[in-house]
Amino acid sequence: MKNTITRRRMTAAVAAVGIAGLMLTGCARGSEEAASADDAVAPSPGITDTSVIFATTSPLTGNAAGVGQCAVDGAVAYFEAKNAEGGITFGDGKTRTVEFRAYDDAYDPQRALANFQQMVADGVFGAALSLGTPTNRAWREAAIAEGVPQVLLQTGDPIFSDPEESPWQLGLLPIYQQEGEAFGELLAASADDHKVAILSQNDDFGRGYVEGFKEAIADADNVEVVKELTFEATAVDVSAQITDLASTGADVFFNAMSSLPPLVIGALQQADSVGWHPSLFLPSTTSSPQTLLIPSGVADRFPGIYSTASSLVAGSPAFDESPDSAAFLEALAEHTSQDGVPAFPQCVWSWIGASVLEQAFMKMEQPTRESFMEALRSISGFEAPFLLPGGVIDTTVDGLPAMNGVVVLKFNGQGFSPAESLG
Repeated sequence: MKNTITRRRMTAAVAAVGIAGLMLTGCARGSEEAASADDAVAPSPGITDTSVIFATTSPLTGNAAGVGQCAVDGAVAYFEAKNAEGGITFGDGKTRTVEFRAYDDAYDPQRALANFQQMVADGVFGAALSLGTPTNRAWREAAIAEGVPQVLLQTGDPIFSDPEESPWQLGLLPIYQQEGEAFGELLAASADDHKVAILSQNDDFGRGYVEGFKEAIADADNVEVVKELTFEATAVDVSAQITDLASTGADVFFNAMSSLPPLVIGALQQADSVGWHPSLFLPSTTSSPQTLLIPSGVADRFPGIYSTASSLVAGSPAFDESPDSAAFLEALAEHTSQDGVPAFPQCVWSWIGASVLEQAFMKMEQPTRESFMEALRSISGFEAPFLLPGGVIDTTVDGLPAMNGVVVLKFNGQGFSPAESLG
């Protein structure tokens, strides 16, 4: 009997140990699964249950300070207005405020790279709406290496919208080739013969515009490029190039010049001083009526000044009639140093870009950079504020930025209106 009892006790003990072992194994597996689940949704740097930090690098000092500040202010105004309303509800159900920080690069690529390194040290979630082609290029590879979003950039460089080349990037503005091509198509459709003189910035910005333009006129018998010159983005004067181009007698001046107000105004005034008054094309980044064309004092002496656009121009009748204009101007006045209608289009573009960021926030289901990028690249058919009639945001097309439709406009003395033909 004793042996039977002993055997029963041993069997019970073994069973108990087995059950305990299974429980421990189950607990261990459960802990591993829980840890694995926690790892899967562990928040990236810069985001909590109540806030997220985005940053930008932009020229806040130097020749491009005006446009650079506008590139910041539109986003600051947008998110501060949203924060005042209580924040944005993200796709994971949590409501967060958005802190948008600005770092000054003075349009210097090396400073832009240093700014990104500082952003990482400061623990930002991602960077957005940074201005400039050479400055954004300077830290693209570093952002990829760190796995930090570098998105909705205010540059038309196509490399940023190529997901294979730039997996952590996305452009905001139409690529430079699209703008150059649009003007080339307008010129090729003209009933007249044209001689074109080209001045381009000696970087990817200038080359992109010229590439798109030349592709559009490749089969046009009525368009001839008679001379091409370049200048460095660091230049403080292009008078010599303008005088040289003027000597060709070209009736069209294709000026692929970025956001450098002194150079734009100087180019117009030098052309006028040597008696050269061709039809003129300026990129969308460099065609502000209030800050560049009207202050030059000579814009009315050219038969036509053309540019391109994918959004409404602040201060235009269509902009004033927009249901979003009042909120935009109020937020700028309350949260930034902008006084009245902004002089540069970058304020509007930055506001549009901020609205696209909000769409991504609302779609991202986990507090991670990977989830954010997935959400950002899934936006289509979004009718963002201030887009031209019929325009929508679409981030799903490889090779194209979020804003990817352009129209050619002509300066009318106060602002721009659609140009159906050259002349």
